[in-house]
Amino acid sequence: MTTVPKTHPLTRLLRYAKRYKSNIQKATFCSLLNRLFDLAPPLLIGAAVDIVVKKEQSLLAQLGFTDIMTQLWILTGLTVFIWAMESVFEYAYAWYWRNLAQTIQHDLRLDAYDQLQALDLSYFESRQTGGMMSILNDDINQLERFLDGGANDILQVSTTVVVISGIFFTFSPSLAIMAILPMPFVLWGSMYFQKKIAPRYADVRERVSVLNSQLSNNLSGIETIKSYTSEAYEHERIRQQSEDYRQSNRHAIAVSSAFSPLIRMVIILGFIATMVYGGWLTVTNQLSVGAYSVLVFLTQRLLWPLTRLGATFDLYQRAMASTTRGLDLLDTEIAAPDGDQPLPKQQVEGDIQFKDVTFSYPEHPPLMEGFSLSIAPGKTLAVVGSTGSGKSTLLRLLTRLYEIDEGSITVDGKDIREIELQDLRGAIGLVSQQTYLFHGSVKDNITYGSFDATDEEIIEAAKLAEAHEFIESLPQGYDTIIGERGQKLSGGQRQRLSIARAILKNPPILLLDEATSAVDNETEAAIQRSLEHVTKDRTTMIVAHRLSTIRHADEIIVLEYGTLKERGTHEELLSQQGIYHRLWNVQTGESIHE
Repeated sequence: MTTVPKTHPLTRLLRYAKRYKSNIQKATFCSLLNRLFDLAPPLLIGAAVDIVVKKEQSLLAQLGFTDIMTQLWILTGLTVFIWAMESVFEYAYAWYWRNLAQTIQHDLRLDAYDQLQALDLSYFESRQTGGMMSILNDDINQLERFLDGGANDILQVSTTVVVISGIFFTFSPSLAIMAILPMPFVLWGSMYFQKKIAPRYADVRERVSVLNSQLSNNLSGIETIKSYTSEAYEHERIRQQSEDYRQSNRHAIAVSSAFSPLIRMVIILGFIATMVYGGWLTVTNQLSVGAYSVLVFLTQRLLWPLTRLGATFDLYQRAMASTTRGLDLLDTEIAAPDGDQPLPKQQVEGDIQFKDVTFSYPEHPPLMEGFSLSIAPGKTLAVVGSTGSGKSTLLRLLTRLYEIDEGSITVDGKDIREIELQDLRGAIGLVSQQTYLFHGSVKDNITYGSFDATDEEIIEAAKLAEAHEFIESLPQGYDTIIGERGQKLSGGQRQRLSIARAILKNPPILLLDEATSAVDNETEAAIQRSLEHVTKDRTTMIVAHRLSTIRHADEIIVLEYGTLKERGTHEELLSQQGIYHRLWNVQTGESIHE
């Protein structure tokens, strides 16, 4: 089996950065001009030496300026101009590169985040939150640091090599060969170090991702850690993962730190060759004193920046390791691609059909095979069954949080895979058993997804969800900050806010997944009263363990291992003496051991 070689991360980055072509060109242009003006002072020094030594026979004298003071003033003017231009273009390239780095970082982070939002739930279930956070923050920041300075360094070193090599060959081809003799060894060493250090930095990024994931998990589960007095255990686990990260960095540092010292020893050979051989050429009148002065200074300008290649390549490899992780995320295939058919919410009737649906979770056997179910518009269907029977899965399939393997699911006759996701999910209100509230006020959480709702609509939704009374008792009422994940509220209060949020959305299709699982009996009764009004003339699917909450549903289905076993009203199912009857007896305490 042949392996298709993966595109180099720099090629992938350049492909992504095509939209910034104009700014990249401007930044590159300013970097090149800055380096050209930066390389001019040694030429000015050579010209000054030429004036002092040759006087009326200097280069400027040959151009018509025979007076020595005139030559010096011309040289002074050129010096001021060159230094001014160097400063101007240094500011310009810094401005362009840094803003370009910030822009690419900003856009890449948003693109990566949008990509994450487009992926289905199975992607998140197989990955840790901290690892994804590491990509969105650490990896993208690492790329920004490289663009901030590393890209300019590479351009300027390349310009230096080309320009100074040209000057050397102009003055003395034989001396040029001596000066650039170390260059092949420097380039070979650079490529060798890149090859050695690339996998080490990839390992560093993986280690920091694991560490971030564990830190994120621990902070989210701090209550459990404290209640089980596991602080010492978690400290040791974090210590070990942090140590793994440290050791991974040490392996990378061992290689990257050796680059500059070794390259410097090679570079000194070129400097010595220029100084000794160039001096001999000057003494034997094969090279002018001015030219010798220029070449000695330029040798340092040519070879010494190469010692910085170690730090630059170090930054480059870190950035490429991070770029790979970020672009891999962007290249992740979206399992639920958007449809192109509109479905205006106000026109949705709520006719739902599951037709021969087959579905399996990744790396699991099929949960459903050939499953069919119809729900009439405006009716309430309750779904019951044992844990793992596929109740919540039905709701997730309808909202396309998961994609079916075979068959079809339609809303008002339209396949949901062909409907625009924004319209499909906009027509559905979901209240999950895993209530999630955002850090912010009570009002912010109720209006989430219905951001333009009026205060009157918010209060009405809260009243229907039996939440208004407890909200009014909070310190700042609807403006009370409830903390991350609503931690300042009880489970029942969080659930009621979630129900209020769905009511305010006013969807034609309402999905309730254990919506009353976290409330007490009194609150459950109150919510049941409100749901009688909320579900009226609205297609509703209710997943419930408490059968008392769904006894008045228009129809009830019983699932077992993804198969529809029973269907009917509460009374009809009881009369069948089947699974539902048994579950009802267990929950009502009427189970009789015969």
